[in-house]
Amino acid sequence: MSKAAELAALISSQSALSNRNMIINGAMQVAQRGTSSTTLTTYATVDRFLNALSGTTDQLAGTQAQSTTAPDGFSNSYKIDCTTAETTIDADEFWRVRHYIEAQNLQHLKYGTSAAQSVTLSFYVRSNVTGTYACNIYQPDGVRQITKTYAISAADTWEYKTITFPGDTSGTVNNDNGSGLEISWFLMAGSTWTGTDSTSWGAYANDGLANGHAVNMASSTSNEWYITGVQLEVGEQATPFEHRSYGDELQRCLRYYYAIVDGTTAIMSVGNANYYNNTYINGIVPLPVLMRAKPTIEQTTGTNYFKIIAGGASDTFNGFDGLGNTTSLHQAELYASSNISGTQGHGGMISSDNGSARLAFTAEL
Repeated sequence: MSKAAELAALISSQSALSNRNMIINGAMQVAQRGTSSTTLTTYATVDRFLNALSGTTDQLAGTQAQSTTAPDGFSNSYKIDCTTAETTIDADEFWRVRHYIEAQNLQHLKYGTSAAQSVTLSFYVRSNVTGTYACNIYQPDGVRQITKTYAISAADTWEYKTITFPGDTSGTVNNDNGSGLEISWFLMAGSTWTGTDSTSWGAYANDGLANGHAVNMASSTSNEWYITGVQLEVGEQATPFEHRSYGDELQRCLRYYYAIVDGTTAIMSVGNANYYNNTYINGIVPLPVLMRAKPTIEQTTGTNYFKIIAGGASDTFNGFDGLGNTTSLHQAELYASSNISGTQGHGGMISSDNGSARLAFTAEL
């Protein structure tokens, strides 16, 4: 082989090792919403990882957190902790962690063709509860799924797991901004979700969702589960985790969620606004990246949580009424008309005025 050919082969091989991980925030570095939460039914801490329950409102309670307990080479993990046990698992109950991947980022998998690509999921996991856990991939456009299992063998020990899923030659992943694949790591599952073999791609059925799952993370308040180093890549062989900078991961996360006031600092600037009339203000907030979809507002409000400084005066108000008609993928129009008193035509700066205030824009899948 000539030197030029050797160089071309080297460049090609190095390029193949970058941008191979389809998971965003797999090292659990970014947590815009905060580092801990007692909420188990939504995004609440680590970006892009969702905690989900079904039928478990009778007993189960827990926490989720961005943890500093991590294997060598990582600084963070995503931790789930049971704080109130579910003494009896009803048939319709389950507990899982989910990650959604945008469909237009998956076109290279060639689903629905004879060339559909296999993918390998790898991750580090740790729990005091040993046994067999189910991991499911759901394909919403084709309403199809596949479920495989992994085992935690040693309590309170980081273990590295790899699971290979074949390509789906009959599948459908639309070329759009919707959900293309949804990965679920099960922590608990009742009999409604575990009765049918689903180790090959097939039509979605409830009783195949957590096929093979055999442990109950909700059995004791001593139970906890950690995950980090999550990677999904083309091929039947896991490669070393693709470490990306914090800045890179944050930029990817901002497409789905942008916290402009984070609830941890007394004063944080929101942007500029003007008095449309003496009881109504509106303003435009540029978004740092193009969001996945037109965002909605997410806020924590209270008495005098925000203020506008205009015309030499400070006018405090409780929160924003919502987003205006000019809100788009690249900007958010905020407006407020409650507890507003100023001079029509005056413009000024909006900021938080209370350390508990939060303001964010969300376009999550």
